[in-house]
Amino acid sequence: MTTKRSVSVRILGHEYRIRTDADPAGLARVASLVDETMRRLRERTGVVDSLDLAIMAALNLARDLTAERDGRELEVAGADRIRSLADGIEGVLRGAGASGS
Repeated sequence: MTTKRSVSVRILGHEYRIRTDADPAGLARVASLVDETMRRLRERTGVVDSLDLAIMAALNLARDLTAERDGRELEVAGADRIRSLADGIEGVLRGAGASGS
């Protein structure tokens, strides 16, 4: 059984205590990404309301995550297609070698 511990993170100058069994360093990296995204959005848009910034940050991060997942799916599909083509070429070459002997 894992033990939950309280980890403190800061986002836009606010401290949040999160009970988690996750790696504290990993949680700190996630919080840093959220903080950085919200700060960038605040500078770019001039929005100061924390909730509005949080929603915009969530949308931006979700868009990035979706694009990453879609890219991985394309990579897997492309790798499968390449593997299939290579198998087909090998089959043709084996057939040509057998009939050419």
